[in-house]
Amino acid sequence: MSAPLIETELSGLRLLRRGKVRDVYEVDEDHLLIVATDRISAFDCVLPTPIPRKGEVLTALSRFWFRKLEGIAPHHLITTKIEEMPQEVQRHADSLQNRSMLVRRAEVIPIECVVRGYLAGSGWKDYQRAGEVCGHLLPVGLREAERLPEPIFTPATKADEGHDENISETRMADLIGREMTQRLRELSLKLYSAAESYARTRGIIIADTKFEFGRDADGNLLWIDEALTPDSSRFWPVEEYRPGSSPPSFDKQFVRDYLESLAWDKRPPAPPLPDEIVNATTARYLLAYRLLTGDEL
Repeated sequence: MSAPLIETELSGLRLLRRGKVRDVYEVDEDHLLIVATDRISAFDCVLPTPIPRKGEVLTALSRFWFRKLEGIAPHHLITTKIEEMPQEVQRHADSLQNRSMLVRRAEVIPIECVVRGYLAGSGWKDYQRAGEVCGHLLPVGLREAERLPEPIFTPATKADEGHDENISETRMADLIGREMTQRLRELSLKLYSAAESYARTRGIIIADTKFEFGRDADGNLLWIDEALTPDSSRFWPVEEYRPGSSPPSFDKQFVRDYLESLAWDKRPPAPPLPDEIVNATTARYLLAYRLLTGDEL
């Protein structure tokens, strides 16, 4: 196994931003290079310990979903093959192989388009406290991890650092307009429903996920960033799913659960992860990829 990639420095390419996981470079005025590192974040903190092969899984799974669901939403992905990228990218092939996407440049719409199909995480906590999730009033008596009567759209503001903030659709409309809000809600629900139906046939429940969108130079709406990965979604095994308790996960909830067991106040600096947690997380990400795609990475 190659050494985990924590950070990139690519000469000849201008670094636009370094996110919690991805480094984004300008290739030219129409194209960007998105590099998925092996960094992992939890509770809005980047952890000091990387997860080997994580960036490979995020890239390959995003490629899979973008291609599979492009009939629902056009996307920004051009290629993940280094040999098909410009020469200035190819000369960094050793560090970029299997973890890079050449994409169409887009103006990012600053909203996290979250769809929840099951009652979990912060949604479960909100329901216990108020009987609703992000303004959606839900039936009485639902259990933890229970499937919702229908998926709900719960937008949030985007934050490169610190906490995303859940917002109402009314607030979303104030920020980006009523028509765009409606388009993004409908598109997000369609993408989630199609992905969730397919994933169930592969033994995985997608409990919730988030989508991001942008506009290209011609004003066309594009699905951008990552697509239904273990970083952006909550994955549960169908065979072990039981409403009433938190199911085991194929995503970074495994890391969150470990961190919850520590006396950590969830403020930087985050604690390091022990080897057994790191190795088990890598194994979960690889298994999620294999189950969903039918291929070994």
